[in-house]
Amino acid sequence: MKRVYQLSTCSTCKRILDSVTWPEDIVIVDIKQHPIPAEVLEELKTQYGSYEAVFSKKARRYADVKSSITCDEDYKALLLSDYTFLRRPVIIYDGFYSVGNDRSAVAQIQDRFKVS
Repeated sequence: MKRVYQLSTCSTCKRILDSVTWPEDIVIVDIKQHPIPAEVLEELKTQYGSYEAVFSKKARRYADVKSSITCDEDYKALLLSDYTFLRRPVIIYDGFYSVGNDRSAVAQIQDRFKVS
């Protein structure tokens, strides 16, 4: 799979995506228009060990649902129901995985792909 899942209205996603030159074969997907598929979430869970690892606790609605989360499957259900709960950007490219926008994730992205 060669995909970047991002939110086109997210300035952080734009900054990260604009900082590198993407291969021509990568597909950039706006998660607002095309939510992340369940099978991709399964792949991310396998890679990161849990759905919670790809869940954004910075999402505005997190405070509303925090008390209702009792297990990892609850994170999965929320990720599938609302795109804003996904840490972004999510990059899957030939065995390379990156989720989120912390410094280490951005550094890994810039190491893997040519910096613009």
